[in-house]
Amino acid sequence: MAKILIVDDEPAIVDILRYNLVKAGYGVVQAYDGKQALEIAQSEAPDCVLLDVMLPVLNGFEVCRELRRRDRLVPILMLTAREEERDRVFGLDLGADDYIIKPFSVKEVLARVKSNLRRGGVLEEIRPAEQEVLTIGRLTLETSAQRLLKDGVTIEISQREFGLLRFMAKGPANTVYSRDQLMSEVWGYGYVGDARIVDVAVRRLREKLEDDPANPTILLTKRGAGYYINS
Repeated sequence: MAKILIVDDEPAIVDILRYNLVKAGYGVVQAYDGKQALEIAQSEAPDCVLLDVMLPVLNGFEVCRELRRRDRLVPILMLTAREEERDRVFGLDLGADDYIIKPFSVKEVLARVKSNLRRGGVLEEIRPAEQEVLTIGRLTLETSAQRLLKDGVTIEISQREFGLLRFMAKGPANTVYSRDQLMSEVWGYGYVGDARIVDVAVRRLREKLEDDPANPTILLTKRGAGYYINS
C-alpha cells in the first residue's frame, strides 16, 4: 500500500484529502507545520508528499528543499493558493514534481497522486520486470534503479527529471517533442497546467547533464517547436 504524506495547516483540507485517499486505497499520514512534516517524512518514509506552501514554522518551499535533499525520487506535489507564476516556478526549481492550485478538485488530486506514483514505480502494475539500460553519448540510464550516470559517475536527478529524459531517449533519434507532448506523456494524466513546468524541468536537467548549461549539446531546443536529444 502506497503511503501519502499530507502537509497543510488547515485541518479541513487535511481531513477531506485523507478521507478520499484512504477511500482510494492509500495509507495516509499528516502534518500541520513544516517542522512536523520533516519529522514525519523521516520516520514514515512516504511514497508521495502533498505539500502546502503556506505553513507555520517552516514554509513549504523550505520543506521541499530539505525533502529533496534527503530523497531525490519521492514525488512532491505542491498545494498552493498563490497565483504568481514566480512562486510556482520557484517550487519546481527547488525540486517539486508538480503543483496544484487551490481550490482544487479531489478527483484531480487523486489522478495526479496516482500518476506520480506510477512514474516513480511505486504501483505494482507498472514496476519493470527487468533492467533497461539506455545510452545517450556519455550518459547511461538504468531504468529499474532510476539511476543516471555520466562517464560512469552517478548524477542525482528527480523522479520527474528521470522520466522526462527516459521518454525522450527511448524515441527515434533527434525527434522533437513539443511541450504539450511532453506534458501529456511524462506528466501522464492529461495535464493542462502551465507549460513552464516542462521548461523548468529541462533547465534543471541541463544544469546537471551539460558541461556548459548555457550552451547545451545534449538536450537541445528547436525554436518554436520543442525539445530534443542530440543523438
